[in-house]
Amino acid sequence: MARRPIIAHLVSALFLLTLWVGGGPAQAQDEALKFVTVERPPFAMGTEAQTGFSIDLMRMMADHIGREVRFETAGSFSEMLEQVAQGAADGAIANISITAAREAQMDFTLPVFESGLQLMVSGSDRTPLWQQVFTRDIAIYLGVAIAMLCAAGFFMWLFERRHQPYFEKPAREAFFPSFWWALNLVVNGGFEERQPRSIPGRLLATVMVFSSLFVVSIFVAKITAAITVNELTSSVTSLNDLDSRAVGSVAGSTASDFLDARAVAHSAYPGFAEMIAAFEAEEVSVVVFDAPLLRYYLSQHRDGEAYLVDTVFRREDYGIALPTGSPLRERLNQALLQLQEDGQYNALVRKWFGG
Repeated sequence: MARRPIIAHLVSALFLLTLWVGGGPAQAQDEALKFVTVERPPFAMGTEAQTGFSIDLMRMMADHIGREVRFETAGSFSEMLEQVAQGAADGAIANISITAAREAQMDFTLPVFESGLQLMVSGSDRTPLWQQVFTRDIAIYLGVAIAMLCAAGFFMWLFERRHQPYFEKPAREAFFPSFWWALNLVVNGGFEERQPRSIPGRLLATVMVFSSLFVVSIFVAKITAAITVNELTSSVTSLNDLDSRAVGSVAGSTASDFLDARAVAHSAYPGFAEMIAAFEAEEVSVVVFDAPLLRYYLSQHRDGEAYLVDTVFRREDYGIALPTGSPLRERLNQALLQLQEDGQYNALVRKWFGG
């Protein structure tokens, strides 16, 4: 009879233990997910009321798996990833490129956005048109041409001063009218009523008419060549054009690693905001970074003259970073696929990036 109370107590203890163990996951299931992010417009913005493409997407995915999510803004991109690698957060989301080095330290979901690296060039890096036209070579050519016209006008005055009233003036008074006559002969074919009357004057005019064809052609060719050469040397179309320019990127980013791998000297700034501040202050004339962020920046600063080089130099995929072995990975992947299939993902892309 004494065994029954002992057995009853054991059964009760086992029942309570079962309830306690079973309640653990349920309690964890009810806790809000902690995700870290970083200021990267338009993917993540704001420290209090976070918003952006990545933030909205994570909220949609968390809602799909029946979990709440709260966001904390890290001080830097590396700090955000470090929290995930150490398991101090359930995950991280922003514009996180999926790389082999990061995959070795943490897990990633399926890609949530396709991206790549582009160059943004300052408008002040372009040579103004007047500087393209008025080069040293063209200035020398113009000086020689004006001297030749003055000489031709002088000889025409010398030949014609006794044959027509237009040239019947002292040398000092006839200097500009003679130059003007020679200029009109080269450009317009001369004055109908002021044709040379002396034989030397007619020979000189004939030589000037034929030579003007070459003079004008050479002048046009000089200007065209100067504009073409300056356009080629001042515009940025590839990485080969960066050798003579001040280039900036973000320290520790895939863009900075990309430049290092190609031996492109550049300034590495602590974050995206610091890089943009240096670009606006003209400390650097070219920045290399994620294409979507640069496009969004230009869309918000349409009054500037900066432009993007069309070429995407390195294709990348963004993903959601998770601690290694996270049980959320499969559930978030399923949620992402479901959002893509029912059109909610495409609607979110249109909201933040247009068509």
